[in-house]
Amino acid sequence: MASSSRVGDENSLLDLTEKVAVVTGANSGIGLYILFHVARAGARVYLGARTEDKFNSAITRLKTEGLDTSKVVWLPFDLSDPRKAKESAKWLLEREKRLDILINNAAKILGPYAQTSDGLSDSMVINHMSPYLFTKTLLPLLESTARQPGSDVRIVNVSSVAHRWVPNPRYDSLEAFNNDFADTWKAKTNLYGYTKLANVLWTKELQRSFDRANIPILAMTVHPGNVMSEGNVKLFKSLMFGTIINWVFSLFFISPLDGGYTPAWAAASRAVAEDRKKYAGAYLVPFGVIEEASEDARREDLAKDLLTTTDAVLKQYDYA
Repeated sequence: MASSSRVGDENSLLDLTEKVAVVTGANSGIGLYILFHVARAGARVYLGARTEDKFNSAITRLKTEGLDTSKVVWLPFDLSDPRKAKESAKWLLEREKRLDILINNAAKILGPYAQTSDGLSDSMVINHMSPYLFTKTLLPLLESTARQPGSDVRIVNVSSVAHRWVPNPRYDSLEAFNNDFADTWKAKTNLYGYTKLANVLWTKELQRSFDRANIPILAMTVHPGNVMSEGNVKLFKSLMFGTIINWVFSLFFISPLDGGYTPAWAAASRAVAEDRKKYAGAYLVPFGVIEEASEDARREDLAKDLLTTTDAVLKQYDYA
């Protein structure tokens, strides 16, 4: 509940009245509360969710938190297929003349390795390729907004501390993208971390591309913290002695409301507006602290491999 927040100084966020934002995966968990903070600052926010029922359920929950939801709009959104992600972006382009904030939050968390109908790692599709194509399709709108007087356009990609844990990451081929990490300890964690490392690499390369082209857009990645999200609660309770494990973690993990604060802070804080150069391409941890990403996350060669392979796969499967 909002009253239990240990952060939430909304005065640290800019007035977002007249601004337009998108938050993906915002119907539950951290995403719901990212949207809560951004919408409370006055923005008109598109809530990315797969179905209208999920959107309506989210609206009900947001109202119980005291949020005026009159400016929250459903964005039909599905990352399971890059084509669907691109269609969502095109749907938005038909309806909006500006986009100030894009927060890519939706993701597949820990789970067994699986493949899409096209034979691709569903974790890489959901956590990297679809958000990449969604963002790429929206870039013309983001760039045109950024060139308007008084604009402050930001892209925030939600990553994870798990990006630090990937053994010997490679992104130079489709085979690498489809790595199931079955021959490693903690295969599920490594697979998730591999996709979250991709988020950081892509974001840093995105910022470099903006800087080279003199496009005034900030791109940042965020580790929202160790959060007692619905997904984590479900995971903990599925384990042996799950109820006890869940209780122990609840003593140290932060609430979803607090977990949603750092991504919202990255997207809308006054501090970022006052020192844009400092935050360009930054990796942030709670609550708005810059932290150096892993050594692999700072490798430009790895980032270039990632983007080259991503573009090649999107073209090969006729997604782009």
